[in-house]
Amino acid sequence: MPAKLTLSAVISQPTGDIIVTEKGRRAWALLHLINAGAKGCTPIDNPGPRWSGYVHRLRGNGFVIETINEDHAGSFSGHHARYRLHSNVVVSGGNLAEWLASDEGRREFPRHEFFGRAAA
Repeated sequence: MPAKLTLSAVISQPTGDIIVTEKGRRAWALLHLINAGAKGCTPIDNPGPRWSGYVHRLRGNGFVIETINEDHAGSFSGHHARYRLHSNVVVSGGNLAEWLASDEGRREFPRHEFFGRAAA
């Protein structure tokens, strides 16, 4: 099992770049947000125990993340959040390459070559 996922993220902003380090599930959530692109992602499509908490902490570190409330039907109808990353972000460093090459990383992100480029 690889060590806890750790990465550096460069957030491009008009006032200058911000460099932050993200670890564990926050790093995992950031990768899912980048991977999802403009469609965003939901806790239903990308199960994780505390999506709202990850997003809250990422926002606190300078990421611009939109929350869209969506209704869903069925036996357990209700609503859920869709999160969409608006920041221009490039991730690298830490143990990102090692983690992506691990069984867990390959399962979560089988096509991860885009992580070295800015998000659309």
